[in-house]
Amino acid sequence: MIRPFAFLLVSVLALAACETTAPAQIPLGADGRPLPVVVRINPADAPRVRQRVMEGLNTMRAQNGVGPLQPNAELASAAATHAQDMSFQSRPWHWGSDGSSPMQRTQRAGYRGTFVGELISETFETEVETVNAWMVEPETRQVILDRRANEAGVAWHQDENGKLWWVVVLGERSAPMMTAGF
Repeated sequence: MIRPFAFLLVSVLALAACETTAPAQIPLGADGRPLPVVVRINPADAPRVRQRVMEGLNTMRAQNGVGPLQPNAELASAAATHAQDMSFQSRPWHWGSDGSSPMQRTQRAGYRGTFVGELISETFETEVETVNAWMVEPETRQVILDRRANEAGVAWHQDENGKLWWVVVLGERSAPMMTAGF
């Protein structure tokens, strides 16, 4: 129970240790909560961002005794399609504007394994904050820690206002069957 939050605590402490000047005043909204800070993901940053999401997911899985996820291009394609579609629909949900389910999108993308789960988020938060938020919620935590999953595709779409639409699709690729040669 403590392990998942250890990663968050270490991350916060590491960032706090880097502070060399007085912290800037954080603007608050009418509700008293901090206003979102726009984080821009440049195309050159995409590989690093994908890697950080995978590292975050795999750290959480390792802390819970679950094997790592490997990146998969077909799952990433399904995730990218859905991230853009959620932006088009202006709502975070698992159904495509064409009525497609996550399973149908993974099949359309050519994935030959078994669909395990999909994580989605509509946020202004970074990849690290998003993974941490998924780990706090029981439903998304369960998807991340599903022992069947051994592959994942990570994608996002960023609107002009900076809003990020995150999607991670998890799958299970079975080991290739060995055939006896005669």
